[in-house]
Amino acid sequence: MKNVIEADAAKLAGLQIDTLQKIRNGQITLEHLEWFNKLKKEERDKLSTGTVDPRFSLLTTFQFTVPEDYNHPTQLASFKERDYKKFYYCNDNITDANFTKATNELTPGHTYEAKIFGITKWVTSEDCLAFLKMRNALLVGAQGISIVWQQAKEQFPKGKWTVSFDEKESLWQDADGYRVVPSMYRYSDGGWFFNLYYFGDVWVDDYCVLCLRDPFDFSRHLGVFSCKLFFHPPNILPISLRRKINEP
Repeated sequence: MKNVIEADAAKLAGLQIDTLQKIRNGQITLEHLEWFNKLKKEERDKLSTGTVDPRFSLLTTFQFTVPEDYNHPTQLASFKERDYKKFYYCNDNITDANFTKATNELTPGHTYEAKIFGITKWVTSEDCLAFLKMRNALLVGAQGISIVWQQAKEQFPKGKWTVSFDEKESLWQDADGYRVVPSMYRYSDGGWFFNLYYFGDVWVDDYCVLCLRDPFDFSRHLGVFSCKLFFHPPNILPISLRRKINEP
């Protein structure tokens, strides 16, 4: 038993040193740690195992870089001018004016991680949003999926609709009062559709969920780092932290 305890203590010390080094390098912030400490044990377990919800199945993972000249307020107008002719159909209501409230705006020149999850059983939009939030995903709406298409359209699954969710209040509301979600369909012959679907719809296995995250997102490392970060012997803590701990 003593050897097991000593082995766990050594592992914890190594993880703490690694974590502090990543804090110094800017890969982890104190806000990340604060967020992690506030999670319930069940939420940490789900994130660390990756089995957040069996109704979603990972299809592909890739990275893409947002162009330096990306301009969020005019992205959809630029997309229409440059790329609409490559689509069999694009809904005319997918405009910058209608989708001005994206929860997260992508940063020019920044590289993001993208995952596309297939839906295996019927789910609601609320289920999809809960799944994305559990993965600490960015909610990027119409602008987000359009830039992903421009930079990595070959990663979209064929014969499926890929949906880009946002908070319900951030989505455009049509004349009948319905909130709508942007979605792209990739045909096997190379054709595309860019359409809108009701937030209140039930999503089935014809659909996929687009999930974007920062590649240095702390949630990617939840299975590796311990939340007991300040249990180091003082001599291996940064000087500034030692001073604060030892002060009366």
